Amino acid sequence: MSQPPPATTAPEMRKVALGSFAGALMEWYDFFVFGTAAALVLGKLFFPEGNPTLATISAFATYGVGFLARPLGGIVFGHFGDRAGRKKTLIATLSIVGACTFAIGLLPTYAQAGIWAPVMLVVLRLLQGFGLGGEYGGAALMTVEHAPPGRRGFWGSIPQAAASAGILLATGVFALVTQLPDDQLYSWGWRVPFLISALLLAVGLFIRSKVAETPDFERLKREKTVAARPLVDVFRDPRTVAVTFGARIGEAVSSNIGNAFAISYVSTQLAVAKSVPLNGMLVASALGIAATPVFGALTDRYGRRPIYLAGAAFVIVAAFPFFMMLNSKSEALIWLALIAMYIFGPTLMFAGQATYFTELFGSNVRYTGLSIAYQGSAVVGGLTPLIAATLLATAGDSPWLVAGFLVVSGLITFGCVLRSPETHPGLRKPAGAAAPAKV
Repeated sequence: MSQPPPATTAPEMRKVALGSFAGALMEWYDFFVFGTAAALVLGKLFFPEGNPTLATISAFATYGVGFLARPLGGIVFGHFGDRAGRKKTLIATLSIVGACTFAIGLLPTYAQAGIWAPVMLVVLRLLQGFGLGGEYGGAALMTVEHAPPGRRGFWGSIPQAAASAGILLATGVFALVTQLPDDQLYSWGWRVPFLISALLLAVGLFIRSKVAETPDFERLKREKTVAARPLVDVFRDPRTVAVTFGARIGEAVSSNIGNAFAISYVSTQLAVAKSVPLNGMLVASALGIAATPVFGALTDRYGRRPIYLAGAAFVIVAAFPFFMMLNSKSEALIWLALIAMYIFGPTLMFAGQATYFTELFGSNVRYTGLSIAYQGSAVVGGLTPLIAATLLATAGDSPWLVAGFLVVSGLITFGCVLRSPETHPGLRKPAGAAAPAKV
């Protein structure tokens, strides 16, 4: 008979959460710093001069390329995470992402190397995305599998808060370097946010190396029930994969419209100072760090589904007002739009997402299941700035097609979550075809 894994003590739980948060912070910083750079400087630096809109689209296309590599990274690192362990795999993903980010800061620009500059940028972005493909599943499992069942929502939200911290750090660094005169910004200032990732990498690796393997994986090894073919096994339940994939769409699209596209839209199309959307996202991400564990705790009290549904509903109803507030060109309304959309849309969904998805998959295929569902749908999220920029150009610089795209993404997520089971151990119904009794 299977023995339950030993309980993790409170000090150990805090150490696990800190390790997951630190590693995830570094990886999210690396990824978001590229999105901010794509919105502000990469188009001019790495693509031939000409139409500014086309340069921005090209930069966002490069941003999206990183997301295309993430499903492959999810499959590869998901396999090793379910076969070799969560901890070893997370150290590998952290090293890959950090090295690529640092290397981007050393690249020559188009003026210096011609076509080889964007080629090298795309290659590094692909490798960066490949590494990040294995981060989400591992960081989620390191905390959720250590946490007691009644507190999984709260503890599982801690590494999720690293996404907000990553945005805060990336946006804050860029807010500082954009204060430089343009000649200094475009000659060396833009490199600083990428190069400082070396320090974050060293700290992240040190902390992550001190965290123990999860009790659930140790139990799988003792009982010799480690999955031989995690990818094959996870697709024995295609409904769960489809539900988690769809549940991600609204969160991914709304996050990338707020984090990347809106910054470019406000500063380029509306000709508002770059500092306005950057500072707005600074405040939004700072509030997101505090809000994420609160929302995670709410999923422990009221269930995973109701909180997730509330976030998807907000995206649907707020999409058009969001762009109306941006179009006002009022600094206060722009800030309010960015903060409200970020906190009550993607953050509300993202806070409990790791716990919700973890509880939907069996412990022997969780790393693979989480990675495929999350990173597969991340392709849509990563292409969102490119899609939004294209819709904007198609509509003659009117944002209403983009708002409609946001509504559709929210509807997809709302429908998928509505059809999925509640997974909270104390709140789920006893029977059901989806059988989330895999926790």
